[in-house]
Amino acid sequence: MQIDISVIIPTYNAERYLPRLLEKLRKQTVNFELLIIDSSSADDTVKIARKYTDHIAIIPQSEFDHGGTRTKAAQMTSGEVIVFLTQDALPVNDDAIEKIVSVFDDSTIAAAYGRQIPYKETSLFGKHLRYFNYPENSHTRSLEDADKYGMKSVFLSDSFAAYRREAMDKIGWLKDGLINSEDSYAGAKLLLAGYRLAYVSDATVYHSHSYTLIQEFKRYFDIGVFYNTQRWILDRFGKVEGEGGRYVKSELRYLRRERAWHKIPEFFMRNGMKYLGFKLGQNYHHIPQNIIDRISMHPHWWKKESTRNN
Repeated sequence: MQIDISVIIPTYNAERYLPRLLEKLRKQTVNFELLIIDSSSADDTVKIARKYTDHIAIIPQSEFDHGGTRTKAAQMTSGEVIVFLTQDALPVNDDAIEKIVSVFDDSTIAAAYGRQIPYKETSLFGKHLRYFNYPENSHTRSLEDADKYGMKSVFLSDSFAAYRREAMDKIGWLKDGLINSEDSYAGAKLLLAGYRLAYVSDATVYHSHSYTLIQEFKRYFDIGVFYNTQRWILDRFGKVEGEGGRYVKSELRYLRRERAWHKIPEFFMRNGMKYLGFKLGQNYHHIPQNIIDRISMHPHWWKKESTRNN
């Protein structure tokens, strides 16, 4: 079945990523509409993008929103399937887009995400995160699988994900005003609407991070905030801690296999910081705003949140 495809890349100061990414997209085995939505970059991002597409939207940096900006961009495109990539993701093969959209031949699939391979220079902890979240075998998930997968049921990743426009219209797209995890929000809504989600392991991109201890703490603080504001996801799909426990055990086994004994103390510190950050995020209402501004990975979000609440 022939599917009309739109590819969307939100950018900000992306000049060091775009040449490789856009060249790789130019070589893809399927045709698609390409939209770059840029948050007023101060570097040559837009200049580079114009060499590859005329479809460029520029928004004020202050207006960027993880879900809202992607929704706004999707409404500027016409594809039946919308593929989102982050600027720091890089397709491994020339058929990555073709592979991820292939599952939409099945009308019950509303969203899909591809496999993420860590960059060579990524830390051991960053590599393990990719190996844990993006295994070798593809699978699909429906609401009936919630007992089996728990919180993993709603997992998606907008670093490389595809959505069926018709299904997203039904759930109201990616929610505006979320601090992060807009993809998991959409995943939960799509499952509850009766659709299925797909993991496509042979659609691969390079994408990974080497977060510091402080960055891990801040990231998990924001995740805790997300689940505080979207408690219905926990109520329906289970506690995050269950998946977290499996992750910690897997990470320890990975370090042992790599004979990275010197990383064991960091393993305890890193996971302790994640847990502390998550719990503080879940209870952010009790924390003074001036402290929140220092411990959140997205301090700009709080300024917008304050404006929304006034």
